[in-house]
Order: sequence, then C-alpha cells, then structure tokens
Amino acid sequence: VLGSLEDAKNQLNSIESTAASYYLECYLSSFTDVYKDLSTTVQHLSKLKHGALIVVERGDSIETIIQKGTTIGAMVTPKLLESIFYPGNPLHYGAVLIRGNVVVSAANVLPLTKNVYEGKKLGTRLRAALGISEQSDALALVVSEETGQISL
Repeated sequence: VLGSLEDAKNQLNSIESTAASYYLECYLSSFTDVYKDLSTTVQHLSKLKHGALIVVERGDSIETIIQKGTTIGAMVTPKLLESIFYPGNPLHYGAVLIRGNVVVSAANVLPLTKNVYEGKKLGTRLRAALGISEQSDALALVVSEETGQISL
C-alpha cells in the first residue's frame, strides 16, 4: 500500500509540474522568445534545489532601481543559467537580469520588499523578487534552495 501511495504522489507531482510549466511558458512567451529555456532551467534547478532569482525585464527598465552586478551579455541558455546558479559560483547570489533573449548581467542586487507578510517567513530571494515586482513591471522567477519551490 505504501508503494502505491508513493507512486500516486510521484504522478501528482508530475502533473503539477506539467501544469506549472504550461502556465509559466504561456506567461513568459509575451516577453521573451526563450521562455521554454527559462521554464526548463527553473524546473531543473528546482529538482536540484539550487536557489535562483531570474528577472525578466518587460516595458520598464530596472537599471536605475538595482545595484548592477557582473555584465554577461550572452544569449539565454539553460546551461549558462544553471552554471550561474551552481552553488558556490560567485555569481550564484543575486539576480540574473534578462532583457529580451539576453542575459544582461548576473549577481545583481534587488530592492527588498518592505511589506510584512504575517505568518510567513520569506527568504532573501523571495523578498527581493517581491521588491522588484513592487517597484517595476518586471517578472521575477524564484527557485527556493530550501524547498525547490518555483515562484513567479
């Protein structure tokens, strides 16, 4: 019986992952042509529990509200993003900024939300994602390194 429950749990997790990928790809496709690469990357990082913060710039430039990190200037690829967020990599901490189909920079420092969420303990990545979302129209993708949960 326990084996059957484990199989059912795995199937439900697979269904949830598929639905989340579809939603994520639909939402991102209006802002970048590399939405499938972004979806693939965050799913892989989630499975590995490698924390990540990816900001996709939309209409408003966010250059004036972030502390710019290291300039990258390369096309978005899953391997590039996964290497940036590999634990121990100096660029691992901070956010990756994507404009169109290009990784503009990595290790960017974002403004943190000033809002308090009663009963919720928010990590720094999630607080930074909320902060950039409150101050701009940018999209923020977060992968929790503690739980592997993906947030948009």
